[in-house]
Amino acid sequence: MSQNSTVLYTGKTHTTGGREGASHSDDLHLDIKLSPPGSKAPGTNPEQLFGAGWSACFIGAMGKAAQTLHIRLPADTAVSAEVDLVNSPEDGYYLQARLRVSLPGIEHSAAQALVDRAHQTCPYSKATRGNIAVTITVA
Repeated sequence: MSQNSTVLYTGKTHTTGGREGASHSDDLHLDIKLSPPGSKAPGTNPEQLFGAGWSACFIGAMGKAAQTLHIRLPADTAVSAEVDLVNSPEDGYYLQARLRVSLPGIEHSAAQALVDRAHQTCPYSKATRGNIAVTITVA
């Protein structure tokens, strides 16, 4: 972090029991049960949580991009995220992801420009860049 950087927010969570446990935030706004992917047990899993966080952040980044590009972001803007947990004999466990962006009423080239700019500025996109395979499509 550079000397001129400012921490805007710190999300604090505490997790016990791993994929079969629970997690809560220090302010208790998040209080969830965890379960392994594909199980019938109640709860969510890290892949779903990552997808929810990334898609929410990505919409925020598109909002900033829309301001810069002087485009009105539709109220029904949506991002669907798919995060795969993969296991391969060569690489072990890893993630890969796909984001599908819906920008109703925006011409495709303008929508693509918003998505491209958002992908450059979204903190989740920055964190994953070069680390996992990511595909982003405009619906």
